[in-house]
Amino acid sequence: MTKHFKINIPDKTLEEIYNKVKNYPWHEMPDDGGWKYGSNLDYMKEISTYWVNDFDWRKHEAKINKFSNFTTFVDDIEMHFIHEKGSGPNPTPLLLMHGWPGSIIEFLHIIEKLAHPEKFGGNIEDAFNVVAPSLPGFGFSGRPSTPMGPRKMASILNKLMVENLEYKDYLAQGGDWGATIANWLGYDHSKTCKAIHINCLTMRHPEGMQNKEEEEWQKRFNKDQVMQDGYRTQQATKPQTLSYGMMDSPVGIAAWIIEKMYSWSDLKNGDIESAYSKDTLLANIMVYIVTKTFNTASWIYYGRREEGGRFFPNDFKRIEIPTAAAVFPAEMSEWPPRSYVDRIFNITQWTEMPSGGHFAALEEPELLVDDLVKFSRTIR
Repeated sequence: MTKHFKINIPDKTLEEIYNKVKNYPWHEMPDDGGWKYGSNLDYMKEISTYWVNDFDWRKHEAKINKFSNFTTFVDDIEMHFIHEKGSGPNPTPLLLMHGWPGSIIEFLHIIEKLAHPEKFGGNIEDAFNVVAPSLPGFGFSGRPSTPMGPRKMASILNKLMVENLEYKDYLAQGGDWGATIANWLGYDHSKTCKAIHINCLTMRHPEGMQNKEEEEWQKRFNKDQVMQDGYRTQQATKPQTLSYGMMDSPVGIAAWIIEKMYSWSDLKNGDIESAYSKDTLLANIMVYIVTKTFNTASWIYYGRREEGGRFFPNDFKRIEIPTAAAVFPAEMSEWPPRSYVDRIFNITQWTEMPSGGHFAALEEPELLVDDLVKFSRTIR
């Protein structure tokens, strides 16, 4: 059963959040801190002042609610999703999947362009029926009873599309965890997921590197990831311990997320607001806070470790459904050489983007939409 859903966070909840931000006990950072040791103290104070005095959650709540929001149960988890049906005679079903620390906020700027391209100078024939869920344990979706990894989430989202929404097939797009889930959709559910479009690659081939170029990439990747592994290891091993400190601290959650938005994005002169406004940053952060899902959203890291980590199974067979790779230059998880990627996927579209980083739908929405439309034309 699918029900209409409307977000309406109680005023008391918002007041409690703002009071905690207002009364946060600021502490000292090293004199040369900047962003080197984590989220910049001066910026955190600046955005917190804005948060209390100028940020309007109701405005962003209304942006989400202007779309058709629903909930439905899949495997005993109440899934929230936006379902915006496209213009034209036969729109392609499109599953849009966010990652961590993203949320449904990632897609608000592109849903209408994908569903109704004719309103933005595009062709009505390129319209999609857009399905943008909150992942299990994230945002406005319910939580699993125990940590769940991306492979299991792929099964749930396939059921959402095929059983609950009754699409016979669909195209899936994702970055970050959304890309990982898309990989598993292509691997486990190729009868219904007819193509995938990804802007990040986190999965690995079980046979490893095959040539010098791939070996050099692996060394470079490992070196680049050293400074990223702290949060990943914590969330993959002891997420519950982290959650005790975070659940009562909006500023703590904000700092944890803003550090990633800063480090993983294509910024000009180190300015985070060259990529995101304060409103965009805070709206995304608030989704975790108002829904109390900082804890359960981190479970996907634990779940992936239990599922076997980055690697496909030892008996891996190449994913043969058409796959598009949108390669953004500031992606924090550097793409492997094409030779490596081709052993995993049937790459039918490879686009090296001129700008943008890990959060493609927020940083470069036009580039992402255009690439999706181009790819969809090849598989219709």
